[in-house]
Amino acid sequence: MKRRDVLKAAGLGIAGASTLAMPAIAQATPELKWRMTSSFPKSMDVLYGNGELVAKYVAEATDNKFQIQLFAPGEIVPALQALDAVANNTIEMAHTCSYYYWGKDPAFAFGTAVPFGLNSRMQNAWMYYGGGIELMNEFYAKFGVVGFPAGNTGAQMGGWFRKEINTPEDLKGLKMRIAGFGGAVLQKLGVIPQQIAGGDIYPSLEKGTIDAAEWVGPYDDEKIGFYKVAPYYYYPGFWEGGAYLHAFINKAKYDALPDSYKQALQIATKAATSDMQARYDMVNPPAMKRLAQAGAKLRPFSQQVLSACFDAAQQSYDELNAKNADFKKMYDSMMAYRRDAFLWFQVSEYPADTFLMVQQREGKL
Repeated sequence: MKRRDVLKAAGLGIAGASTLAMPAIAQATPELKWRMTSSFPKSMDVLYGNGELVAKYVAEATDNKFQIQLFAPGEIVPALQALDAVANNTIEMAHTCSYYYWGKDPAFAFGTAVPFGLNSRMQNAWMYYGGGIELMNEFYAKFGVVGFPAGNTGAQMGGWFRKEINTPEDLKGLKMRIAGFGGAVLQKLGVIPQQIAGGDIYPSLEKGTIDAAEWVGPYDDEKIGFYKVAPYYYYPGFWEGGAYLHAFINKAKYDALPDSYKQALQIATKAATSDMQARYDMVNPPAMKRLAQAGAKLRPFSQQVLSACFDAAQQSYDELNAKNADFKKMYDSMMAYRRDAFLWFQVSEYPADTFLMVQQREGKL
């Protein structure tokens, strides 16, 4: 073969390789435009904004080739129908709370928080390193979705009440907005739980449709203005020691994504989870001070109330474990970790934090 023919053949080979490679590269990084519905009103800038962060991080990680547009409740579907919309492929994604769908199956509660469960650090440990995400996705697959934690509020408050709650008797007949498993526990003590979307809670409390309501914590609760109609602000929210939000994705859509886009979603949701708690830990302290100055009456739940609720929670766990295999599988995994985690925290976080809190009460901080 002549030299020019060799070069010509080599040139054709290179050109051919380039021609073949380009479609493969394009396929690996397709341009996608997805929609994500939120269960949180735009006025809740941390909650709603966390969904915006997920979309931002995914876009940045993919050179804007994978774009996700966020929609407020009601723009496509109502707040509490977000999961259904994803499952039936009305929309690709939702930013919501897993325990909102407790009515479909109680096992959904473990994706957000369960009564007397884990604090937020423990939640992260169990989800990311204790098999929690894998267990949850094994369960979520039955509903046609994939889910990843996408936000954590930290420990929440116990809510706003029109009257003081001193004993378990004071809970009887109380109509309270409370989501998920916590409502089932309080129901055993006579509370009438109401699941109401965030944007509808204040009007219900103002009109007297409900007697009490829990939402998140000082920063968000101040925005809504609960203290104006229900001044007693109780803590802790024992049903949400570290409450996760979730990004739910239609399973067929997720499975069809390139691996790099799947990784972008996982990293984005993990980053958004860290961001949310950091932000709440910054904005909640001054908000709590402002609420107290505005007339909110901060109260701890009594040990009598907490003990009654703990016993009711254990009864609920026993009942659900006996009849729901998915629930029991997650319960056994989480609570095995909880036993070890609280032993560790007793010799690490708890004494260090308690000492400094005593110094604060003595005016030394």
